[in-house]
Amino acid sequence: MLIHTIKQDYLHRLYMVVQVTRTYVSSIQNHRQVCDSLDSLGDSASKIWNVARWTADRIWNAIGKIPDVGTLKAYMKNQACWKDLNAQSSQKVIEELSDAFQSWFDLRQKNPKANPPGYRKHGNTRPRSTITFKADGFKHDPKNNRVRLSKGSNLKAYWSDFLLCEYQTRPDVDLSEVNKVQNVRAVWNGDEWELHFVCKVDLETSDSAGDEVAGIDLGIKNLATVAFPDEYVLYPGNSLKQDKHYFTRAEYDTEGENGPSEKSRWARRKLAERETHFYHVLADTIITECVERGVGTLAVSWPENVRKSDWGKTGNKKLHTWAFDRIYQYLTYKAEICGVEVLKENEWNTSKTCSKCGEDTKSNRVERGLYVCSSCGLVANADCNGAENMRQKITPSPHGEDRSNGCVAQPSVHLFDRESGTFRTKGQVVS
Repeated sequence: MLIHTIKQDYLHRLYMVVQVTRTYVSSIQNHRQVCDSLDSLGDSASKIWNVARWTADRIWNAIGKIPDVGTLKAYMKNQACWKDLNAQSSQKVIEELSDAFQSWFDLRQKNPKANPPGYRKHGNTRPRSTITFKADGFKHDPKNNRVRLSKGSNLKAYWSDFLLCEYQTRPDVDLSEVNKVQNVRAVWNGDEWELHFVCKVDLETSDSAGDEVAGIDLGIKNLATVAFPDEYVLYPGNSLKQDKHYFTRAEYDTEGENGPSEKSRWARRKLAERETHFYHVLADTIITECVERGVGTLAVSWPENVRKSDWGKTGNKKLHTWAFDRIYQYLTYKAEICGVEVLKENEWNTSKTCSKCGEDTKSNRVERGLYVCSSCGLVANADCNGAENMRQKITPSPHGEDRSNGCVAQPSVHLFDRESGTFRTKGQVVS
């Protein structure tokens, strides 16, 4: 009995259950039936924003103050557009506007020329704004993958007080297992409407992460290069590149005269699903490797202000599609479950600095994939050199071991295997 109690206490300390908020994106399966109604709701949300923004502007000009969120809500409740949405959905629009003004106030302290939040309009039309449905604005049926979304009284017909959306999440997501769906958001992604379920989820986390440190260099060709304590691993985006080529071609080949065809929409949706799956598997694989290797701290490169620079037409296009922020987000919340700490570190100079001697010379980057130090003679894969520099931001080279030519120059390569849906070493991948 005593041994059992000690074991239970040990397991309790080893694994803790924490409640976190997660957002799960799902596609709408009956999009054609509900898109017109969602368009109306999205237009109404924009109208509420614009009326509230105009009201705030008048008060600002009159007394030099922006009305607080409570005052603005009280005024807007008397406006006709308020009842286009469920009451809580209308309130959420005002809360978003208030948050936008607060962000503007904070930004003005650093940049006096910062512009306040603007109106939501494209020429003479309003864009489709996100609609948030809180507790009394939706009814969720997770067993049948359906959710009922309430309309405002102005948009209700005698036979249709709500929208019934059929949705599909990722295969690894089961919304019937979450603690609570806090709210549902209808989001226009540029091509179609999708649903975002904001949920409370219980996660079993481990506080037994190891003491080792790893570094990650995020890139465009090699999406992630990891410097583990004992090995360097490249994770190329080969599969992702192939998917983008195939589905983008399928999209353009089927573009209709009156806008995207059904097959074009399918191609966009399928590519988005493939990308999401790829990034999740990539993050899962890296964090799993960290746990198995006793890594408790992961330093991730962060390309500060990289998108503000002009890299030419081709370079800018690649940067626009570079999902480094998305990878970082996935790594962070997956690492939290396993007790691994993820640190965002500025990657400044890590690509041109020698990880062995610290020599800082731009010409050492001989070509995209090769780094040769003119001072100490290190020959390394350039991405591995960058990842090692990220690791050394947290810890020096471990145990004085020699990390020069060898594993730095010839890292392991793990490719995404379509057949298994996992990352495998290069020789194991089915071509």
